[in-house]
Amino acid sequence: MNSEAPNSEKVSGTYFDDLKVGLILPPSPDLTITSGEIAMYQSICGDPLSTSLSLPLAKKVTGVSKRVVNPGLIMHFSIGQSTVATRRVIANLFYRGVYFKRPVFEGETLHTEVVIKGLKDLSLRKDRPPRGLALLGITTTCVDDGSVVVDYERCAMLKSRDPNNLPGHSDDLGSVETEIVLDNWESSVPDSWDVSFMSVENQENWLIGEKKTDELCDTVSSAMELVRLTQNQAPVHRDASTSPSAERLVYGGHTIGLAQASLNRLMPGNATILGWQSCDHLGPVHEGDVLSFQHTLLDQKTLTNGKISAIKTEVSSIKGSEISNVLDWRLVIFGA
Repeated sequence: MNSEAPNSEKVSGTYFDDLKVGLILPPSPDLTITSGEIAMYQSICGDPLSTSLSLPLAKKVTGVSKRVVNPGLIMHFSIGQSTVATRRVIANLFYRGVYFKRPVFEGETLHTEVVIKGLKDLSLRKDRPPRGLALLGITTTCVDDGSVVVDYERCAMLKSRDPNNLPGHSDDLGSVETEIVLDNWESSVPDSWDVSFMSVENQENWLIGEKKTDELCDTVSSAMELVRLTQNQAPVHRDASTSPSAERLVYGGHTIGLAQASLNRLMPGNATILGWQSCDHLGPVHEGDVLSFQHTLLDQKTLTNGKISAIKTEVSSIKGSEISNVLDWRLVIFGA
């Protein structure tokens, strides 16, 4: 799909009315994942995904003499690189169809391309500036061999440059399908991996339909550090004066990263994340918020080399006596 890039004046802003369907945004710089990025991410999210923590275990499971990069970190870099389209973002509404095509290993370099797939005006109201929804198609590839690492769609709400009018977009942006059909995910399983080395000694039996609450809540910290690490250019995550709530918004992936860490605490036999069926941000999160996590096993299927599991993860923010839902995440994992 070919299209002209916006001129340099518009690139600096990337308002809703600067965009058109088919537009390919100028890419962010490519990014090589080293031990430094991995260590910093671990200090922020503390994910106990063992294939990303232990080189000896990663060698046994994958057959590759390199550490596996946490899929959560891959998504943070991909989303951060995609913010060439969302520097004027008000909010990110959802992600859908996130499929990891292959694992990434330490030392590999990522490149992300963003194309505008749909645009829709939101109703003009006297109490707010004009705004619209942009459906972004995002593909991240490995520069080393040109292969696709992950692709997906996300929907962003953006400010309009024109203070009085909207451009008249009315595309059908589609809906988010939350039902997970595990048969559709078998092709995403890395066939050569041997997950028999994964420890399940501390993993409790989990019945389909059962919801488990992580006893360990987590406080959101180092939000700015994660934003800078991942090259996220959205001002609302860096400068409170650009936020509609007058508070600096925590990047949504930060909440997802803490939620993934919580899931891996409960499922130590997990080897990797295969993808996200859907991911909806239900409310804002701010630095210092305390988050609680609940995980429901929706379905599970045993394969010849492990199990794939469909999970619904719900996250709530606790502020004194107030509890608000902030995340509904449906994902598929692979492990022992």
